[in-house]
Amino acid sequence: MSEKHTVHWFRKGLRLHDNPSLRHGLNGAKTFRCIFILDPWFANASNVGINKWRFLLQCLEDLDRSLMKLNSRLFVIRGQPADILPKLLKEWGTTCLTFEEDPEPFGRVRDQNIMAMCRGMNITVISLVAHTLYKLECIIERNGGRAPLTYHQFQSVVASMESPPLPVPPVTSTVVGDAVSPISDDHDEKYGVPTLEELGFDTEGLLPGVWQGGESEALSRLERHLERKAWVASFGKPKMTPQSLLPSQTGLSPYLRFGCLSTRLFYYQLNDLYRKIKKAVPPLSLHGQVLWREFFYCAATKNPNFDRMIGNPICVQVPWDKNPEALAKWANGQTGFPWIDAIMTQLREEGWIHHLARHAVACFLTRGDLWISWEEGMKVFEELLLDADWSVNAGMWMWLSCSSFFQQFFHCYCPVRFGRKADPNGDYIRKYLPVLKNMPTKYIHEPWNCPESVQKAAKCTIGVDYPLPMLNHSVVSKHNIERMKQVYLQLMKYRQPGIPPSLNSDAALEKKKKNEDNNFDDNIFATPSPTFKGTISK
Repeated sequence: MSEKHTVHWFRKGLRLHDNPSLRHGLNGAKTFRCIFILDPWFANASNVGINKWRFLLQCLEDLDRSLMKLNSRLFVIRGQPADILPKLLKEWGTTCLTFEEDPEPFGRVRDQNIMAMCRGMNITVISLVAHTLYKLECIIERNGGRAPLTYHQFQSVVASMESPPLPVPPVTSTVVGDAVSPISDDHDEKYGVPTLEELGFDTEGLLPGVWQGGESEALSRLERHLERKAWVASFGKPKMTPQSLLPSQTGLSPYLRFGCLSTRLFYYQLNDLYRKIKKAVPPLSLHGQVLWREFFYCAATKNPNFDRMIGNPICVQVPWDKNPEALAKWANGQTGFPWIDAIMTQLREEGWIHHLARHAVACFLTRGDLWISWEEGMKVFEELLLDADWSVNAGMWMWLSCSSFFQQFFHCYCPVRFGRKADPNGDYIRKYLPVLKNMPTKYIHEPWNCPESVQKAAKCTIGVDYPLPMLNHSVVSKHNIERMKQVYLQLMKYRQPGIPPSLNSDAALEKKKKNEDNNFDDNIFATPSPTFKGTISK
C-alpha cells in the first residue's frame, strides 16, 4: 500500500475543532502540511479594508501557534491557487488534498477546477461540509429543487429535516498520531504569516483592533457567551440599549464568518444550555442568528448573480440613481445626520456595527433617502465589515432595500427618530463623532436646529465643523416610497409570485403606511432581523 502524504488547504474554516476534512486527511497519513494561500496581488488590489486583513492575519497566527503544539506549522503560500497548487503538490509528493466545502458559487467553481486537476495528478480529494449547518443541496432538494425564498418557508423545510450533523472532535496529537510535518529551518522566511506592512498596508494611525482574530479567541468568547445563561431564559425580542451598539466581548459573528468558530459547535452548545435551563426541547427560534446565515447561504449557493441586480432572478429591478458624491458622503460618515455618520464611523474604525445600525444605514442609502443601489452599500460593507461574507452580505442588502425577500417598503427608518430611540442621550454619537461631543442632548440628533449661540458654546458650527444634512428626510422619504410603490405596481402587471396582494390598491398602501407609522417604535424590533449578528440579543 502506498504512503499517504496529505495537504490540508485552509480557506474559511480557520480552526482545528469541527474540521472533518482535516481529520480525514490525517487518518493513516505519513506526512501532513496545513497551507493557506495568500494572493499578494489580491491584498493590494482587493476591496478589503485593513481591519479585515488584520483580523485574517491574527487568525493565521493563532492557527500557526495551535499547529506548533502538534509539532507542525502553518504554511502560508504566496500566489494564486491555480498556479501554485500543482507545483507544490507535486514537489511534496502529495497523495491526498483536503479542504472544507465552499458553499458559495465562485468557490464551488474554483474547487471543481482544483478537483479536476488533482484527478489528473492521481491525488485523492476530500472536501466535507463544515461551514454551514447542513449540506445546502439537501435543503434545496427537500424544497422541490429550489432554494426557499422566504425565511418562514426555509424554517419549515429545516424543521422537517434531521438535526444537523454533530461537530467532530478537535484535532489533537492523538488524531495526528505518527504523521509528521516536514518543516525546514527557513520556514518562517518561506512560509511565515506576513505582517500588514509586508502586504503593503500603511499602518500609521491605525487604531488598536477591537476584535482579536483566531480560534482561541472564538472559543473563549463562546464560553463567555454561554455563561450568560439569563439571556437564554429570556430569549425573545431584542432589548435595544445604547450599550448594545458597542462591540461585546461575547460577539461571535466575525468568528463564524472566518470559520474560527464552527457553526455546528455553536448550534449544539446553545441546545445543551437550553436543555439544562429549560429542561425542554430547544425551539427553532433559539437558532435564529445561525439560521438566517444558513438561509442566505442557501439562497445564494446556485445563484452566481446573487450579489447584483441585473441577471439576478430573485431581485426586483429598481431604477436606482447613480450619485458618486452622495455615496462617498454616506460611506465616509458625512451625511449631516449624526446617527448615520456615527454608525459609518464605527464601521470604518472598528469593522463591526450592531444589526439595527445596519438597518438604519442600509435604508438611508437605498430606498429611504439617497436612492442609491444596494450593490454600492454591499461593496462598502464587503470592504469594512469583519463579518460580511458574500452570501449573507448580498442577501441582507437585498432584504433591507426591499429588492428581495422583504417587500414592506412603506416602512422607512427615520435617521433622527430611530437614532433618538437607540441612543437617547447621544453617548454613541459623542463617542464616534467627537466634533459633536459638547452639543446639548436636545440637539445632538438634529444639530442643524441648534441656535447659533449654543453652537458657539459647543465649539461646533453646523455647516463648518460638522456638515448640514444633505437632504430633507421627511420630503425625500415620502418621494422614495412613492417611487418604490411604482416599481412594485409595475411588477404586479407581470404577476410575479411573491408580491403581496395588498399592493393592489392605494388605499391598502395608505392604511399599511399609517399602521407602520403608528407602530414605528415597536416594529423596528418586531421584524425578525435578516442581519446575522454574533451578539445574541440582551
